[in-house]
Amino acid sequence: MERRKFLQHGTLAGIGSLTFGAAAASVLPAESTLQDKGKPFNLDYAPHAGMFKNSAGESFLDQIKFMYDRGFRSLEDNGMMGRSKEEQEKVAQLMSKLGMKMGVFVIDAGDNWKVSLATGKQEFKDRFVDVCTRAVEVAKRVNAKWMTVVPGYFERNLPIGVQTGNVIDALRLGSDILAKHDLTMVLEPLSDNPDLFLRTADQTYMICRAVNSPACKILYDIYHMQRNTGQLIPNIDWCWSEIAYIQIGDNPGRKEPTSGEINYKNIFKHLHKKGYKGIPGMEHGNAQPGKDGETALIKAYRESDSFL
Repeated sequence: MERRKFLQHGTLAGIGSLTFGAAAASVLPAESTLQDKGKPFNLDYAPHAGMFKNSAGESFLDQIKFMYDRGFRSLEDNGMMGRSKEEQEKVAQLMSKLGMKMGVFVIDAGDNWKVSLATGKQEFKDRFVDVCTRAVEVAKRVNAKWMTVVPGYFERNLPIGVQTGNVIDALRLGSDILAKHDLTMVLEPLSDNPDLFLRTADQTYMICRAVNSPACKILYDIYHMQRNTGQLIPNIDWCWSEIAYIQIGDNPGRKEPTSGEINYKNIFKHLHKKGYKGIPGMEHGNAQPGKDGETALIKAYRESDSFL
């Protein structure tokens, strides 16, 4: 599933009812254990809007309460910048009341999925600076610290070194804005198509070192890195000093852990041993439909999280 589909899905899921409904009182089927219902996980996994809509209903707020009741203590929402100010405030108020943390949302001026920052053109740099400035206000409103950045597509008419220099220049401009507010952009290498400029963890590591700002780090999406390079744990170790955020998705299919080939229990154990205190964002779909699929997803996380 491409990031654009996640953005559309996340934004639409919150439109409509924002009232506190009865869905928060939903419980898992009788065979579920008390541990499934409320005990926090060893790592701070963050579901997204729509992931539990069959169990909790269409209301984003009710979905958040359902997440909390099942042991999740963080949330990520790619489309947060597209939500109304009123909705952002309601989400923030509920999360503050529950003691939950906000994960990433996406910074996008409309240039993430086309040739843009790699060109070095002023128009793209100006739009990037503008959207970073607007992202600061959203981040303050929802108590977020991390924002996903995608530098767009390759500019095939320029040498790769020139493109890289152009991207670094633009990211420095954005980092200067975010650093003043103790916020961090997290650069995400992706596997959605071969036109994307940022594709590997080591490439992103090099760019972060060149930008040289605490406001520019790596989002290590395990699904994308399995598809593009493999060597998941070695790449985590090699790039560790620049990794600020983790995302999850099994391969093939981009569904929850245990649905594909990745040994997530081992990866989670490795992250725990390294002292990772950040958020592993659950940026994936559900392997099975309906309430049963949502129950199975929680069970898969309980299984993969049982590494101690």
